[in-house]
Amino acid sequence: MSDVRLRLAAWAASLAVPLVVSLALVAVRSRFANAAEALLLVGVVTVVAVLGDRAAGYLATLSAGACFDFYWTRPYDRFTIGHRADLETFVCLVGVGVAVTELAQWNRRSRRRHHESAWLVAAIADASSLAASSEPAADVVERAGALLIDVLELRACRFEPGRAEPPRARLLVTGDVENAGLLWPVDEWGLPGPETEIAVSWRGRIRGSFVLTPRPAHPVSLERRVAAVAIAESVAGSLPGVEAGGGP
Repeated sequence: MSDVRLRLAAWAASLAVPLVVSLALVAVRSRFANAAEALLLVGVVTVVAVLGDRAAGYLATLSAGACFDFYWTRPYDRFTIGHRADLETFVCLVGVGVAVTELAQWNRRSRRRHHESAWLVAAIADASSLAASSEPAADVVERAGALLIDVLELRACRFEPGRAEPPRARLLVTGDVENAGLLWPVDEWGLPGPETEIAVSWRGRIRGSFVLTPRPAHPVSLERRVAAVAIAESVAGSLPGVEAGGGP
């Protein structure tokens, strides 16, 4: 099943599950406290928000609030709340649903950032260990290019010795991109095309550049850009034209 179909299925479930739970207990609503039903619906929203995305959490909150109002507050079977206590419970239900959804989203982002940071560190370590090995320069360059394609989500990457003429947009060690003397808004527009370079130096001399072919309008995070420069610099000593002793 595609991601779009999975997302649509999750949204449908977000709307349907609170309705099913509410209808299942309608027969005993005269003996079942409204507050208990609200807590049960909050539990449903929590599960949906943790397992789904933000949209699913909000849809579940909307469905839960509507079902509580329609089936569990007097007058029944109408979108009207006749008692102050029921109104307060309704407001709390919706408020908690929104808060739980945002907390779940924040937790999801935190886990994603943690996993990405660990992966970026591993990519830098991979490039560094390869550069320190006795692998041929061509293999080191090829592996570094493959890592840069993954880290920056590029269409292609190649290495060119020497200085680029004319100079291209350049990814700096800070993670900023300089294009025609100005800083490029990478977070919004992605790396500038058709090509951007990472200039690689060894003992103060530029030895060449990794030439990046980015995806159009594909934003790249600052963490990924800084990691990409670190990967390129870590293999500087293994690039073509650099002797093992450090001289040209």
